[in-house]
Amino acid sequence: MNIMKISKSFRLLLLLIPILILSWTSAHAQDGLSTIMVMTIDGAIAPASQQYLERAVQVAERSNAEALILELNTPGGSVATMNEMIQTIRASRVPIIVYVSPGGAMAASAGTVITLAGHASAMAPETIIGAASPINSDGSDIGETAKAKEIEALKATVRTLTERRGAEAIALAEATIEEARAVSAKEALEIGMIDFIASDLGDLLAQLDGFEVSVLNESRSLSTANTRVEDIPLTLIEQLLKMLTDPNIVFILIAIGTQAIFIELGSPGGWVAGFIGVIALALATYGMGVLPVNWFGLVFIIVSFVLFILDVKAPTHGALTAAGIGSFIVGALVLFNSPGTADFARVSVPLVIAVALLIALMFTAILGFALRALKAPIRTGHESLVGKRGFAKTDLSPDGTVRVGSELWSAEKADPSEEISNGEGIEVVSVEGLRLKVKKIE
Repeated sequence: MNIMKISKSFRLLLLLIPILILSWTSAHAQDGLSTIMVMTIDGAIAPASQQYLERAVQVAERSNAEALILELNTPGGSVATMNEMIQTIRASRVPIIVYVSPGGAMAASAGTVITLAGHASAMAPETIIGAASPINSDGSDIGETAKAKEIEALKATVRTLTERRGAEAIALAEATIEEARAVSAKEALEIGMIDFIASDLGDLLAQLDGFEVSVLNESRSLSTANTRVEDIPLTLIEQLLKMLTDPNIVFILIAIGTQAIFIELGSPGGWVAGFIGVIALALATYGMGVLPVNWFGLVFIIVSFVLFILDVKAPTHGALTAAGIGSFIVGALVLFNSPGTADFARVSVPLVIAVALLIALMFTAILGFALRALKAPIRTGHESLVGKRGFAKTDLSPDGTVRVGSELWSAEKADPSEEISNGEGIEVVSVEGLRLKVKKIE
C-alpha cells in the first residue's frame, strides 16, 4: 500500500516539473519586454578594456539583449586597443550605445573615437569629448612623418564613423584629431556629433525608445521602454589587469620586486624573497607593456638597488645608500613622468618620495646591523657561550648542572657566596674547558 502511494506521488511530481518550469520561464519572460545590459569603463583604455568589452558583447548576444550600454569615462589610452574595441563594437549583433557619464566625465583621446563608434552615442551634462591627437608611447610628440601618417589614419577612421552625421560633425571629429580640439556635451549635440544628452541612465533609456540604429547594415528600432537593466561587472581577473595599468601600482611592484630579488641575491639559500620578487616583477611587466615607459628610468632604479647592496656588503658609512636614494628617485620620476606624458600615465611624486624614504630607512637599519657585526669580537667554539642565558637544572652548591640553549652543561658559581637553586635563571660568565662559570640573573 505504501509502495503504491509513493509511486503515485512520484508520477504526480514528474507531471508537475514541466508545468513548474514553463511557469518560471513564462514569468521570467514577462517581467520585462527586453533586457538592457550595462558595462562601465572608468579609466585608461588598456588591453583589459577590450577583454571586458568583448565579454560583455558575448553576454549581451547570448541573452538576446535589446542593447548594451557602455558607460565611458576615460582620459584616453592605447590606440591599438582602441582599434580593437571599435572592431568589436561594429561587429556586435547587439546595438552598443556609448554613454559618456557621469557629470564631469570625459571621452578624451581614444575615448573620443570609441564614442563615435557606438551605434548611438550620448553624453551626460557637464561632460567633454575630444583632444584626440596622437602621441608617442612614451608620452612625447611623435616625429613629423609618423605623426602625419597617424593623424591621417585616425581622421579616416573618424570620417567613417561620423559620415552618417553630416559634414559639420565630420569636420569637428577631424578637428579633435588634427587640432586636439575638445567640446562640451551641448556643443557636440548641436553639431550632431552625438545623438543625446541624458542626465542619467533612465533618461537615456527614455530617449532611446524608438530610436533607429544601424546594426551590421540593418536598420533597427530600439525598444527600451519597460526594460530590465542588468549590470555586467568586471571579473576579478579584469579588475586585477585594470589595477596593473595604474602607474603608481606598477611603480610599487617594481620597487618591491627589485628589492626582493637583490635581497635574495645578497643572502642566497632562501626562496621567499626571490619568489616575491619574481611575482612582483612579472605583474609589473604587464603594466609596463601597457603604460608609456621610459626604460632609461628602469636602469636608474636597478642601479639604486645595486648601490644599496654594495653599501651593506662593503659599508661606506651611508655614502652609497645616499647615492642609491638619489638614483632611485631620478629613475622613478623618469620611468613614467617623461615630458608630454598624459596625467593618467604619470606616477605620483609624493609616492616616489615616500617609497624612497622607506627604502632608505630599511637599508640604513640593515647597514647599522652590518657595522655592529663587523665591530663585535669574533668568538669561536665554547667562547661563544659567554653572555648566553639559561637556567639551573639542579641546585649549584657550589657546582651542578645548567641548561643553555638545548644543551646541558656542568657548571659552578662564579661567586661562591651566591645561591643558585634549581630552575633559577643563569648567565654564562666564562668557560673553563668543559665547565661553565655562571651567575644568577633575576
